[in-house]
Amino acid sequence: MTQAPTPTADSVRRLVSSLLGGSAQPDVRPVAAGPEPATWWVGSRHVLRLAPDREAALRQRRELRLRELVRPRLPVAVPASVAHGEWSPGLTYTLDAKLPGGSGEDHDVSALGEADLAALLTAVREVPVRQADALGVPRSAPRSLEALRGAAERAAGRLAEADEFDPARPERLTRQAAAQLGAQPGSAVLVHHGLTGEHLVVAADGRVRGVLGWADAVLGDPAEDIAGLALSVGSPAAVRAATLAGYGARPCLRGLWLARCDTVVALADALAGRSGTALAPLRTRLRRAWEPILLERVTELREDGTDASTA
Repeated sequence: MTQAPTPTADSVRRLVSSLLGGSAQPDVRPVAAGPEPATWWVGSRHVLRLAPDREAALRQRRELRLRELVRPRLPVAVPASVAHGEWSPGLTYTLDAKLPGGSGEDHDVSALGEADLAALLTAVREVPVRQADALGVPRSAPRSLEALRGAAERAAGRLAEADEFDPARPERLTRQAAAQLGAQPGSAVLVHHGLTGEHLVVAADGRVRGVLGWADAVLGDPAEDIAGLALSVGSPAAVRAATLAGYGARPCLRGLWLARCDTVVALADALAGRSGTALAPLRTRLRRAWEPILLERVTELREDGTDASTA
């Protein structure tokens, strides 16, 4: 197999110049540091994303088709491709127009922004499954909350020893609760599967203006998107948005505990040197996911699968 060339500022500049035309040489710079950067800022108006391998190229082609499917249905903006093709044989690129606004990592979401998130969750859920299926969006089975609970309990113990986590927290995912919060049969919908702060475009007034990063979308468990929002805007705001979108207590609490377990495991792995993720953002996500919410204290889950509030 022929190895793909390493993207450089010069090669990226030549590609972009051929796409945009004009005699001026565009300013290009990697979005993130790394030996083989795949995402580049192009001036102040465009973003170039290069697929580094054939699997990523397959996902990028599917993402372009999916964005066109969801664009007219969503209440927020989705990136538009100015040009797309192959930057190396078999490897794709897309030059996207940059959406106005800042990263959700740097801007807080306001109350109106929570309403935007609720409308987003509603719209994504209502995308016809058969149409997403026809585009090749993969199906993903719901994760086992019991298996994740076990991994999180072990990780929490390691974090407590490192003084990173309070083992006396009142919130605890019990074996019974994990069983009750299993995903309901027939509940698969289109799931963005990456509604973290880096993929939310937020204006200075806290309104959510756009959503990036559709390459990991699946047909699966809607609680995964609630979990993603818990990491980016905090558990209370995520649950409020999901409730406004019509989700009941069960998927909201399932999403909450997916996020909590994920953050404990991720931070423990990073502290042990098993991942290259920086500690600061992981600590922030842990804090957001473990923010207490009233819903988990006032909700009983019946064995028949319905929710009953004790409030």
